[in-house]
Amino acid sequence: MTPSPIIREDIQAIASSIAREAPLLDEKTILITGGAGFLGKYFLAVFHHLNRHVLSRPCRVISVDNYITGDRDPSFEFYGNEHILDVWADVCHPLPVRERVDYIIHAAGLASPVYYQQFPLETIDSAVVGTKNLLELARRNPVKGFLFFSSSEIYGDPDPSVIPIPETYCGNVSSIGPRACYDESKRLAETICTIYHQRYDIPTKIVRPFNVFGPGMKHNDRRVVPMFVFKMLNGESLPVHGDGHQTRTFCYISDAIAGFLKALLRGSPGGVYNIGNSENEMPMRDLAALVTSFANRKTGFACVPYPPTYPGGEPQRRCPDIAKARAELGYEPQVSVHEGLERTIAWCRCQPSYTGGEAAPAAARKEPQAILAT
Repeated sequence: MTPSPIIREDIQAIASSIAREAPLLDEKTILITGGAGFLGKYFLAVFHHLNRHVLSRPCRVISVDNYITGDRDPSFEFYGNEHILDVWADVCHPLPVRERVDYIIHAAGLASPVYYQQFPLETIDSAVVGTKNLLELARRNPVKGFLFFSSSEIYGDPDPSVIPIPETYCGNVSSIGPRACYDESKRLAETICTIYHQRYDIPTKIVRPFNVFGPGMKHNDRRVVPMFVFKMLNGESLPVHGDGHQTRTFCYISDAIAGFLKALLRGSPGGVYNIGNSENEMPMRDLAALVTSFANRKTGFACVPYPPTYPGGEPQRRCPDIAKARAELGYEPQVSVHEGLERTIAWCRCQPSYTGGEAAPAAARKEPQAILAT
């Protein structure tokens, strides 16, 4: 399988969106955790593109992952690049990094409800212990930027009066609910980032992503877009949980990565930013109908009970207020949900895992280049 032209176009779009910020990465070293995840692979592809086409002196990237859910994907073309070191390591242990690091991106985590239910303690450790370990590294090695990936889940099930949700909303979250391992660990990690900024002047930036989707998501990710697309491509009815009136907004991957990088490079130290698309809040039954409109054969959707493995307490509405990111970062989503789905589905049609073939091509199962001892 060759690198995807759709993903290549998305990478070029991201690079264009951050043209003003990109020179700040010239000859810098970036440590990224979760480099084998959905978001991590896009970051690496962007850095690879910048090194080849934009930066006068290449940046160096240390990509860290423990491969619980991450893997290699031949749709991306950065593998084997001399400026990207792919290592196995677990952020729950201090990383023995002995070179200067200029930027840290902590994107490791288990964002799918099914996976964080399966690995609740690992989810907590990645967010809380992992964040503290990386902040200690930043404390010993003063960095120019530290980006922590929080989540829109920290808002819980918001009161309708605060939608769209601003960063100042404190949330409506249960500390003992079925989603608490994810929600509360992200909230505590935000607190840890804030304290390290206040006490040690570390330039932390926190982003709260709202339902990012796009090419590169695995068919068994268990989140709504890949699940719906997989069902549609295989002629199956799309399962809409509950009555289907719960709403979400969806942010296409190229818009999201551009926003994350703007937050890292332009965001205010100690700042918190919603990154998403506020223009497409829709009920899940409407999303299902939109996905089925791309089908080549007859399919449909049906409302079904929540499966036993799905955690209760699902937020009924989720829509970000992105005014702060617009004003401070110059962030502006460009891709509509319809166009994003069109691009995602076109990519999925070429993936054996979505269309009934082998789930993991041999090229995707290579070992990492190095292992960091713990």
